[in-house]
Amino acid sequence: MANAISIAIVGLGKIARDQHLPSIAASGAFRLVATASPHQHLEHVPAYHDTAELLAARTDVAAVALCTTPQARFQAARLALEYGCHVLLEKPPGATLGEVRALVELAAGKGVTLLASWHSRFANGVEPAREWLANRRIRRVSVTWQEDVRVWHPGQAWIWTAGGLGVFDPGINALSILTHIIPGTIVLRDATLRFPSNCECPIAASVNLSDRHGAPIHMELNFLHTGAESWDIEVQTDDGTLLLSKGASVVQINGQPVTVAQATEYSRLYAHFAGLIAARRSDTDTTPLALVADAFLCGRRIEVAAFNG
Repeated sequence: MANAISIAIVGLGKIARDQHLPSIAASGAFRLVATASPHQHLEHVPAYHDTAELLAARTDVAAVALCTTPQARFQAARLALEYGCHVLLEKPPGATLGEVRALVELAAGKGVTLLASWHSRFANGVEPAREWLANRRIRRVSVTWQEDVRVWHPGQAWIWTAGGLGVFDPGINALSILTHIIPGTIVLRDATLRFPSNCECPIAASVNLSDRHGAPIHMELNFLHTGAESWDIEVQTDDGTLLLSKGASVVQINGQPVTVAQATEYSRLYAHFAGLIAARRSDTDTTPLALVADAFLCGRRIEVAAFNG
């Protein structure tokens, strides 16, 4: 740990506590030195109210993991980059594409690493799926991404306000996988977004896309699903069918399970972040966010019953 990168977490919500903190603790590459959150703190870790207070007080912070809500992420990221910190952005990397472009330019000018982190791309089955699909012609893709918002985002009002993405908060995970494993560019064809009458973001969506050869990709997103989550991607090709299930942690090809290396998404994510810092590079793919933006831009809006969380 003597050469570990000193890192601070900004935002101590559910994702920070469930994923970032244990991954940093298990990593030999990083050492948690501080947190910033207006209402929460960790025992025995120096705590600050916000990013400005943190960075003004702690000149030893070399990297920052931003786990705030998307609406608050840009200002915190810009300040951290101005201070010369390497920055990991939780997904989505910003509330708008323009915000992310501005951060990319700033990081390049400061010579520091910026990581737009798509954690689902680090699931166990993603790389084996990508390798298998690389030389196969895709015929059809079906995505079912359904979960209970009351379980995964209990009482989190931000997800229903503009910039919070609604059902696309989990749905963008599926898009991050698709855009990584399917060769070439994916484009949006049409979308139907279902907005509760009292919310600014959709609670369900049907999305149609296509790959570079025009193969249809259909997505069904639902935030009111009860019971076990359904996070599945089925890809039919000219050489059989690939199924990614359980958030891409499990792979089957033609009905047969594929053995994959076992690790957590966030342990791989932090190893990637450390490697980028060592190589003085950034990773700022915005393709999944662009597809969500296209869905909001071109999607047909339907008003549904009010949501009472």
